Amino acid sequence: MLQQHIYSIPKTPRQVTLWVHPDGRVVGSVFLSFHTSKGTGVEGLCDALNSADPFLALQRTDREGLGFYNKRAIIRVEYEEEDPPEYEGSRMMRCRVSMMDGLIIEGSAQYMLPPNRARLYDYLNLRDESFITLHLEDHHICLVNKAHVVCVSYIDDQQEEESPCDLPEILGPPTTGR
Repeated sequence: MLQQHIYSIPKTPRQVTLWVHPDGRVVGSVFLSFHTSKGTGVEGLCDALNSADPFLALQRTDREGLGFYNKRAIIRVEYEEEDPPEYEGSRMMRCRVSMMDGLIIEGSAQYMLPPNRARLYDYLNLRDESFITLHLEDHHICLVNKAHVVCVSYIDDQQEEESPCDLPEILGPPTTGR
């Protein structure tokens, strides 16, 4: 008889807090692969969430057992990253995210896009990614499901009084004429 561990895939645990509809807060560990589709290195949590698999496995700590969560029901995922990776040529934009549940999250979106498509608007509209990454204070990372976002706006440190969803600011200057 073959041993069961022969069929297991080696993975590494990542402690996370999921905010799931309708359960709310769920704490546990997600298991990430030691290899990515992009090459070597441990799979990133955002890569796991943005994969084509519809479910995410979570070993829950607040109640016993392994749960398989539908990614569409995951509102956001929070975790700590001691040394967040810095990508050469990436852009960091401070922004405010208004969620459907009324929560407002402020942080910085870091992304790498071609120079002619490097706006926050372009990052939000990437079709292959359901979750966006926000870098919060004190090494906290928040992965936000775009399906649960109402509005994203820039944070301008000099002009905090702006409307939270000033579309001309996001898309560029308004055009006049017919």
